[in-house]
Amino acid sequence: MPPQTGIRKSKTSRWRAAALITLNLFMIAHIIQWRIMGKTVSPIEPSETMQTLQGGFVNAGFIFFTLAILATLIFGRFVCGWGCHILALQDLCGWLLKKMGLHPKPFRSRLLVYVPLIGALYMFVWPTAYRFFSNSEHAPIIPKFTNHLVTTNFWQTFPSVAVAIPFLFVCGFMTVYFLGQKGFCTYACPYGGFFGLADKLSPGKIRVTPACNQCGHCTATCTSNVQVHAEVKQYGMVVDPGCMKCMDCVSVCPNDALYFGFGKPTILVPKSNAIRKSYSVTWPEEIIGALVFLGSFLAVRGVYALVPFLMALGCATVTTFLTLKTWRLFRAKELSFYRFNLKASGRIRKAGWAFAIIACVWIGLNAHSGWVRYHEFLGNRAFQKVQVPDELALAQANPDRWLRPADRENIVQGKNHFQAASRFGLFVNSETVPKLAWFEYLLGNADQSVQLLSQAAAHQKGESKALSLYYRGAILNRVGRHEEARASLDEALAERDDLILARQEKGESLWQLGRKEEAVAVWTDAVQRNPRLALANNELAGAERSLGALGKLEEASAHEKQADQFTPNNPLYHWMLGRRLQDLGMSELAEKHFQLASQLSPGEVPNEQ
Repeated sequence: MPPQTGIRKSKTSRWRAAALITLNLFMIAHIIQWRIMGKTVSPIEPSETMQTLQGGFVNAGFIFFTLAILATLIFGRFVCGWGCHILALQDLCGWLLKKMGLHPKPFRSRLLVYVPLIGALYMFVWPTAYRFFSNSEHAPIIPKFTNHLVTTNFWQTFPSVAVAIPFLFVCGFMTVYFLGQKGFCTYACPYGGFFGLADKLSPGKIRVTPACNQCGHCTATCTSNVQVHAEVKQYGMVVDPGCMKCMDCVSVCPNDALYFGFGKPTILVPKSNAIRKSYSVTWPEEIIGALVFLGSFLAVRGVYALVPFLMALGCATVTTFLTLKTWRLFRAKELSFYRFNLKASGRIRKAGWAFAIIACVWIGLNAHSGWVRYHEFLGNRAFQKVQVPDELALAQANPDRWLRPADRENIVQGKNHFQAASRFGLFVNSETVPKLAWFEYLLGNADQSVQLLSQAAAHQKGESKALSLYYRGAILNRVGRHEEARASLDEALAERDDLILARQEKGESLWQLGRKEEAVAVWTDAVQRNPRLALANNELAGAERSLGALGKLEEASAHEKQADQFTPNNPLYHWMLGRRLQDLGMSELAEKHFQLASQLSPGEVPNEQ
């Protein structure tokens, strides 16, 4: 390829920059409008399609992603180049690096290019396939679709700001710095996996006229790592699905030989070996890199319940590059990175040692995350194996009597794994702390359980926080700390007003505190919201009997009948009802359920404890 001198500046890049800036301004305006009005159009983000496929929630993200793929099938991969906020971030990072005198050099891998497609299949195809193969209840494979175009919880599926900032740094700056201008798009973006496939079927391509003299300006300008001059010579068009139709190549062509046009799609073009691609790594290094990528991805994805899927992909690509570069640093005689000379004549330079230290710190953090993730995984697996129902466990302060040997073994093992992850972890995992608290409660350590649930709630928000506060309140009720329980349950209801079980528990707190009229009001509200609550109906019946008025006795009878209608014919469930009612001083109803429990399972369930 002739040397690239005197390449004219792309005029298209200005228009594309303006389009991407406008896109980001619209995103900011979307968030501001939601904050002011309390509701808005659901996020216009391709990842929202997962909600549609799994739950049938038709949202703006699903519509956008569908239209984007259809547009790509016609015009090629324009959406990536002109309508992606992550690409805008990468372009900004690339521009800043060039201002610093650093020109990102593309990292070329044979295997990692398949990561986006694998990621896309995992996100959008695997959930449906899994539902199909594990569908034991013959539920419909395609869920019933419902309208979710407008939402009040805009940020529900997005990470917190504390996670979003490092996400943007890793998937923006770091991938560009180490992997090239479109590093994240090439080796991590799952949406690009589908856009790349659609581009192969698209008739819209960058095409060439006979005026092309193979000057190479197009390839030198392309930030998508496409050999434009070679492909248009061999095929008469750009066939690489990585082409994002930025149009810079068209703009810089000195002979105006390139243009966007329609014709034969890539899939119908005979393959050729005439174009030889140079790769950054050898085949053995490719295999090592693939294993490192997989290990890094599994290590960081979901660790501390913080790292989302896309961020884990970005981290894994960076880890792979740093590992392979460090490997070469200690094996090669000469090695450079950007303008830094890392090794010369077999001797590692100061820049090389600095690079090795940075790489080892990053790789070490990945290994540490993998160790934490390993213990979190085993703790979660042990948690899932415990078979003690919540209702039975919360029937009395110490549920140890209901633990089978297998349950006790799983609880002890799970507790040890969660404690190991917590003791040596860098952050608090807001999802595993409540599970550790449940293990502590099942082992009879109610006070420790309450402390852990307080810690979990401090790091949670929304539904997760409400559930931690509810369980905290329920446990406090069991140990007789009713005022603290009431306060915790009020906090839970402030986070999630429709958490009916929290209202039921709050009624018990108020009853035990002597505020009986308030308790009745809370229980009444609970059964109005959900008439199937057997315990709340029984509590209302017992409360109304204890108040003694004739009208109350009639209401008590009605609530008792309603409770009986929805009470499972299970001896342990009757024992649970009896125990909870006995604690509230409702002895008559408690005795009724103890007797029913004994009749259903003579000699196996105690009359009372």
